[in-house]
Amino acid sequence: MTKSKDGRAVARANELRILRALHRFGWLRTKDLGTLVWQEWAREPSGHPNLQPPISTLSGWRMAQKTLRRMRKARLVLSAKGPDGSVMYSNAEAGARLLRDMGLNAKTGKDQVRLFSSSHFRHRCISNELAIAGILQGFRASTEREISQGLWAGGNKGIAGKKPDVLLRDHRTKTWWFLEVERSRRNDKDYGILRDWLSCLKSSGLAKLSEEGRSDAEVAKVIFISTVAFRNKLRRDLVAAKWQESEIDALISFETSLYKFEDITFSK
Repeated sequence: MTKSKDGRAVARANELRILRALHRFGWLRTKDLGTLVWQEWAREPSGHPNLQPPISTLSGWRMAQKTLRRMRKARLVLSAKGPDGSVMYSNAEAGARLLRDMGLNAKTGKDQVRLFSSSHFRHRCISNELAIAGILQGFRASTEREISQGLWAGGNKGIAGKKPDVLLRDHRTKTWWFLEVERSRRNDKDYGILRDWLSCLKSSGLAKLSEEGRSDAEVAKVIFISTVAFRNKLRRDLVAAKWQESEIDALISFETSLYKFEDITFSK
């Protein structure tokens, strides 16, 4: 009897961890949850973020599948097919109600899994994987969903007027990493805003954080997870704007090979 009770308690704890994760991220795929919920988190970072895509273990994947199947049957979560054929999950009203009973301002995620473009889906998948990788390594992560809601250190206004896609923080050193997912070149207006923001960080980044009540924070890097074409264009344009190569390398880095931006479709 005790073993049975313990098993039910573990299952319930796993369900609550999934509900909290979906509350923070908006939606996640099975493999995302298998990684986030069934892998051990480091207590603190051991250095700079490693942005390698996190990989779920086979046992973690199976436990996620089993738990999500049970939760869907209990109507705690909603499921939908992503543009690439993968299944994504969000909180149903019953799941959100459980979180509200725990004091969280949770809502159903039904609007999160409605139809959207494959490019938006891919962007969110990469952003979610980056946040999960940071969490596993002991960083304090703000997800793309949280940042869009103003539920992060920069609030609704952002830092120097801009919000990153993902923020990773080392709570010991008060160091921040801004992560930007860039599939291709932005429109001219947004691209200009991005360059102005980078120039602001270069010239007075720490002073700007101080003005916005973050005097204890230091921006270590703005990391672009991007295509090679975006990297080459941004570097070229910054040099044309009188940036030194050393200034670019001090503030900005690029990851162009870890994540794929093209759509992936599973065979039927």
